[in-house]
Amino acid sequence: MTFQSFCGERLLKKGYLITFEGIDGSGKTTQAELLYGRLRSHGRIVQLLREPGGTPIGERIRSILLDVAHTDMSPLTELFLYLAARAQLTASVILPALDRGEDVILDRFIDSTVAYQGYARGLGIEETTTLNRIATRGLVPDLTFVIDCEPACALGRLGRRRDRLESEGIQFMKMVREGFLVVKERERKRVIVCDGSKDIEEVELFILRHVFERLGISVSS
Repeated sequence: MTFQSFCGERLLKKGYLITFEGIDGSGKTTQAELLYGRLRSHGRIVQLLREPGGTPIGERIRSILLDVAHTDMSPLTELFLYLAARAQLTASVILPALDRGEDVILDRFIDSTVAYQGYARGLGIEETTTLNRIATRGLVPDLTFVIDCEPACALGRLGRRRDRLESEGIQFMKMVREGFLVVKERERKRVIVCDGSKDIEEVELFILRHVFERLGISVSS
């Protein structure tokens, strides 16, 4: 198998892949955890993973990426570190789980790279999309929720201790938010935007309606 054919290979999967995206402090992690609990309560086998991370290699890369000591990291270095962590997670955890028929919920995935590095860092949407395809062997989520939130509100939820990206400031987060909305326009069939300023329970119900409809589960059950 050549490198080109390997990177472009789309593996058949039996499970369902759901991703949560949004700027830091938007509430995406909370909603990913809530959905994980709901699906498990309905008897589904589910894995909840985060990016970067989810594997020993990915967690090591995460510590580098989020370390506030690395303020001199170049955008390209940042991009390739994210892609390296994603490639490891996809090959060793996500694809095997989907092949076993398990559902996978991801706190960040390919769209974060497009919004943060492709759009906000100016590395190019098409370029980052192509590199994502290589890192994931063509894997695309079945459903993606972008938890949309005003940057000022999101940053206010983070508190004083912030990682390297959270410390970038409000202007950067505004650019990232714009990047996610660009993703929505490009992927209308897959990406659903949720109002992250609403109550947690209201956002959760909105998400459940969409997920349960796709999976054939009654919302009232």
